[in-house]
Amino acid sequence: MCAALALGSITFFPTEALAQAYPTKPIRIVVPNAPGSSADIVSRLLGGKLTEALGQQVIIDNRAGAGAEIGAEIAARSVPDGHTLLTITGFANHRRSDV
Repeated sequence: MCAALALGSITFFPTEALAQAYPTKPIRIVVPNAPGSSADIVSRLLGGKLTEALGQQVIIDNRAGAGAEIGAEIAARSVPDGHTLLTITGFANHRRSDV
């Protein structure tokens, strides 16, 4: 009897999860750099392609300052629904001069 109840519950819940559409509202890309920076340009190009592919508006939100901490904190505190993205940059070729 327990097995029958377990199987019955499995058939109800996954269909609700699969029925959710994405995106349901505009997507926001937080760029923790100034407008015109390389991260901003790449984010705007990506935003245009996402708009075409998903059919939903993509907003670029530049939040420069404090070594990118302002933008990162805004993205971290956003609702975790997948509609807020964060552009980050790194220095793959960074070399220490004291090595």
